[in-house]
Amino acid sequence: MICAGDTPKLRGGDLIFRNTNKIRLAITPSAVAIFFCIVLSLMTGTWASASINEEGRGGVLRIILKHKIEKAQRLERFTFRNELICGTTDLPFFYARREYRPAWVSQRSLATAKSLMRSIRLADLDGLRTADYHTAEIDMLIKAVTANRNNGTMTQPEILADLDILLTDSFLLLGSHLMAGRVNPETIHTAWTVYHPEANLTQLLETAIESDQVEFTLNRLRPPHHGYQALKSALNHYREIASYGGWPFLDKSLSWEKGAYGTHITLLRERLGSTADLDFSDVSSGDRSLYDETLEAGIARFQARHGLPETGMIDEATVVALNVPVDVRVRQIELNLERWRWIPHDLGSRYLLVNVADYSLTVFEESLPKWGMRVVVGRDYRRTPVFSADMKYLVINPYWHIPRKIAVNDILPNVQRDPEYLIKKQIKVFASWQEDAPELNPHAVDWSQVTKRNFSFKFRKDPGPFNDLGRIKFMLPNKYAVYLHDTPSRKLFKRNIRSFSSGCIRLERPLDLADYLLKDDPNWSRRDIIRAIESGEGNKVVRLAQTIPVHLLYWTAWVDSRGKVNFRNDIYSRDPQLDVALKERPPDINAGQNRHRDFSQGKQISADKEMIYSLQSEDTQ
Repeated sequence: MICAGDTPKLRGGDLIFRNTNKIRLAITPSAVAIFFCIVLSLMTGTWASASINEEGRGGVLRIILKHKIEKAQRLERFTFRNELICGTTDLPFFYARREYRPAWVSQRSLATAKSLMRSIRLADLDGLRTADYHTAEIDMLIKAVTANRNNGTMTQPEILADLDILLTDSFLLLGSHLMAGRVNPETIHTAWTVYHPEANLTQLLETAIESDQVEFTLNRLRPPHHGYQALKSALNHYREIASYGGWPFLDKSLSWEKGAYGTHITLLRERLGSTADLDFSDVSSGDRSLYDETLEAGIARFQARHGLPETGMIDEATVVALNVPVDVRVRQIELNLERWRWIPHDLGSRYLLVNVADYSLTVFEESLPKWGMRVVVGRDYRRTPVFSADMKYLVINPYWHIPRKIAVNDILPNVQRDPEYLIKKQIKVFASWQEDAPELNPHAVDWSQVTKRNFSFKFRKDPGPFNDLGRIKFMLPNKYAVYLHDTPSRKLFKRNIRSFSSGCIRLERPLDLADYLLKDDPNWSRRDIIRAIESGEGNKVVRLAQTIPVHLLYWTAWVDSRGKVNFRNDIYSRDPQLDVALKERPPDINAGQNRHRDFSQGKQISADKEMIYSLQSEDTQ
């Protein structure tokens, strides 16, 4: 508020705070009105006269808004009424652009402000915390302003200014969280690139206020995907289960074999019924205490939703999954709603989606899953990154230019233990990575003197049945040098846990994927692809007539096309990191301005350099 020793000085219609007892006025009707408003406020501490015209009150409010914002910008902490402001850049820009006209409190009914508060309270359904959006302080101020207006009493402009600023920051903050997530994953995961939407929140706010469509505008900022909405519904359902006390705990030491009988089997039916793995009739019909075929089918459905072998039998892993508390599942859903907010709103009309945590690839057309396959992903210490990129071409009978990191960390120690290792693995040795580097006889190198520091060789595997890339690789240029490829290690796809690669995605059905991608190319039928493979011609590049987006994602909870909620183990231990980050105070919404679309990574590489890029920067297999 305006202190006793700090009286305002008008200069060209602007107020500048000076420590003086003199006031100079530009003699205009509005200036006179402003002057009397200020004097009255200083004398009474309130805006007590309803006869002061709107022009005078609005002018003073604009002056106070400008002063408060400029003063706050000079402080180390940008706060109003002890509330930390997160829009440190956007908020001042928004008010400066509108010449410090209030956005919310000039409307006598505060209808627009109240519509914003309705949206904020609904943010809890998105797994966000309503308390992050100044709700307590705003509610108190709105209540005070409304009471004053009902009593015919003017509210102090300082209070109106604070309310207006807090409402603006709440919109900008909630809008940012709905549109791009509350957390920037690049700050907690090194191998995670996010999509940064191109939207001007201050312009959206201006338009929303002018058109009185605040709620509509915020709704449109949410991810538009059906999967996001379905996961929101799942969150509501699991919270409802939690409100009734959750599900029963199952003692794994009891008998859980088919044909078992007892009250523990009744509890198992109730547990499966709570998550619709058994419907109501299955839960209550027949002998509820008997482990029968109906219960066996329900267990198999539960196992399928949790990525377990669908045996219909209760083993230790199934009991562990059944006993995960509902509160943990609720939080798991909230974490993955946040991950949905990190991905592009437009995934493409046709795209490939790899869920790393599920070891799966799915082909989508018009947002609907068409078919899919199992995949192998990176080990925990060589994690598959998360990003989106355009697949541009595939390579039949690829050479594998073994990355230096793999060469020195994995292969060199084996060579030093076994001089025949390179011969056995059919790995060729070249003097360097230069294109014309000569091939060397592995026995001519004293490998005992080679270290990580002085290693200068290039290892290469030629096309063939022992090539780690298999017969086809699918290229999507990106900064991680990660791609999709075939593999000779077919047995790995039978395993339930499939994190064995060095970061790339190994495909169960590479020929089917190649056939799908080339189906509209008259030069390439499935038979043509097979012939090209059998010809043995190395590194045959086939460019796609139309690039296709590939989204490598990491979901530990999602809703499938049948409407079933799926959960997976957090194979890279990323959930706890995100949980901690989400519990911290809201970050500055302007801190993520340098986020970028990973699509640009591929587009920055010219077509004539792609092959050089793929050869020189291959990083994994």
